[in-house]
Amino acid sequence: MKKDFQKCYINRELSWLEFNNRVLEEAQDKENPLFERLKFISITSSNMDEFFMVRVASLWDQVLAGFDRPDPSGLTPFEQIKKISQRVHNIVYNQYNCFNRSLLIGLRKQNIYFLKSSDLDAYQREYIDKHFWKNIYPVLTPMVVDPTRPFPLVMNKSLNIALILKNNEEDNSQFFATVQVPSVLDRVIELPDKKSAKQFILLEEVIKMFMNTLFSGHDILNMGCYRITRNADLGVDEEGAEDLLETIELSLKKRKWGNVVRLEVEKSLPKTLLKILMDQMEVPGEGIYKISGPLDLTFLMKFAFRDGYEHLKYETHFPRGIPVLEEYDDIFTAIGENDIILHHPYDTFEPVVEMVEKAAKDPNVLAIKQTLYRVSGDSPIIKALADAAENGKQVTVLLEIKARFDEQNNILWAKHLEKAGCHVIYGLVGLKTHCKLLLIVRREEDGIKRYVHMGTGNYNDVTAKFYTDMGLLTSNSFLGADVSALFNILSGFSKSSGFYKVDIAPGLDDKFVDLIEQEEEKAKQGKKAKIIAKMNSLVDEKIIKALYRASCAGVEIDLIVRGICCLKAGVPGVSENIRVRSIVGRFLEHSRIFYFFNDGNELIFLSSADWMPRNLRRRVELLFPIEDKDNKEKVKEILNISLRDTVKARILKRDGSYSRIDKRGKKIINSQVYFSQQCEKENQNVRKYKSVSEFIPITKDVF
Repeated sequence: MKKDFQKCYINRELSWLEFNNRVLEEAQDKENPLFERLKFISITSSNMDEFFMVRVASLWDQVLAGFDRPDPSGLTPFEQIKKISQRVHNIVYNQYNCFNRSLLIGLRKQNIYFLKSSDLDAYQREYIDKHFWKNIYPVLTPMVVDPTRPFPLVMNKSLNIALILKNNEEDNSQFFATVQVPSVLDRVIELPDKKSAKQFILLEEVIKMFMNTLFSGHDILNMGCYRITRNADLGVDEEGAEDLLETIELSLKKRKWGNVVRLEVEKSLPKTLLKILMDQMEVPGEGIYKISGPLDLTFLMKFAFRDGYEHLKYETHFPRGIPVLEEYDDIFTAIGENDIILHHPYDTFEPVVEMVEKAAKDPNVLAIKQTLYRVSGDSPIIKALADAAENGKQVTVLLEIKARFDEQNNILWAKHLEKAGCHVIYGLVGLKTHCKLLLIVRREEDGIKRYVHMGTGNYNDVTAKFYTDMGLLTSNSFLGADVSALFNILSGFSKSSGFYKVDIAPGLDDKFVDLIEQEEEKAKQGKKAKIIAKMNSLVDEKIIKALYRASCAGVEIDLIVRGICCLKAGVPGVSENIRVRSIVGRFLEHSRIFYFFNDGNELIFLSSADWMPRNLRRRVELLFPIEDKDNKEKVKEILNISLRDTVKARILKRDGSYSRIDKRGKKIINSQVYFSQQCEKENQNVRKYKSVSEFIPITKDVF
């Protein structure tokens, strides 16, 4: 059975690489605005950085520890590394092919140029000379390696220039030297030009121009850029940590000197320099990447946000207001009489912020409790919580300081909130708290009333503008009691004695399997059975096996999985009733929605959890029902349109690759454009899309 399952399970890491390749396809897609394509290619680079720092690093840890047990797909850690290396080399080749042969050409057509030092005219050289001595030279630190000076610590993800020097004043001996390209300076330098064109040069190119001034008395024999990626997967002993905050802060420093798992070098880098770097960094051959272009394309994200090029970007998206909230003078009155569902970024995130801000000032509000995982750099919610505490409210904030790569940011917020008088807690030992919860306790004429927000995404007002997420505003007494009970579990020693309406992880895997098996049983009885699930990732073996059994019983299963999907769709006798699609577009699909036909008594849930082992068993997650009829219809339409997308959707094939949908004979439907267009109708904007006439509700066809 195990071997049979291996044939029906896609390796997690290889599936993730296919997702990043879909992001790259958006950079390659000439239908997207040029500057948006720059953003997509930047995202592929930042995604790959994190992939190597965490996932590839973890595999190397296993190899070094002698662990060779196969994963569910049958691959040992080293076999995974070999396959990852092959696929990443292919993706990187395509990435730079896109950058060099498409994006740079597109920029030139817009009179935007990235120049080399040899391209500069006399006036530009004079400008760069002044700029270098005034702004760059004071920040540079040349470092030579010789018998008295060991190889320096090279920072994770830093861009550096390696050199071979010859001492022409003494014995002609040769030395290795390195110069870090300062990350505190702008990577892109705008050049003066008398023409209408905009011209730029990269910082490392300028430093190379003046490198001889840093090593007087030496000749530069060879020179080239390199960049390393280190193991940044933190291991924290929570059980033995007297002060978790201090332990996390100390562990963050380890990211500076973790083992090197990737070395990127300019393709022209001489072999002598490459060998020195490989030996000093102890980089395995699978981790060497020769790059045909500038290293680290993440700089293009900042460049793409430059002002003055609005015609090369997406048109501004205006989220819609919530009509039912606008009918009331007070947000608490509105929520008290209506369950309100929010679909971001199409619906504004403002009601969530307003809810906390109003609670902070409302004399009738007694307490506010909230979980925070990732928040923005200037979060209005953090400010409102601090104001509430200063106004005498009981404020409890569960701030997850173990949120990967947001640890430092969350530590700062935790200290800020504590100073304001908030009670800050850090969750349960061994578990990340990932559920999205806001509870406001208010004194009213008829007694104490609880107002709740539950969501699929973080309380981040910035990412809410480009992540698709869902949330529920409610004063339902049963949901309020459930949320209160959950906060008591998180903040104290209270144990769950069961909930009225919600389910939580750890343990959500059993709940989902029960729901899947209910559909399986209906199918076996000859009844209609259907499952639709939308999520970020599908990895969990237990869930996948349950879906396979349901498929074999005749359950129709549609999965919308943006990222990793380890399930194989369409395999005869295993998953022939399962279809998987991924939507990658302007907005990052982040909502988790689960639909079960349930013999006509449809069940719809929203959740903070993906179908991954870590979400289902190693995190505190929340699954909550949508019960209001109108709200259920709204969620069904979201699933509907997503399943009808023929523009940004890709279909998973049996071999783990994805293909775009053949549009012949089909309506042209871009789900994200559809939802944006609905916003614009309600906002009474007059701008139209070419295919608006094709966007028609088709709920009956899917359900």
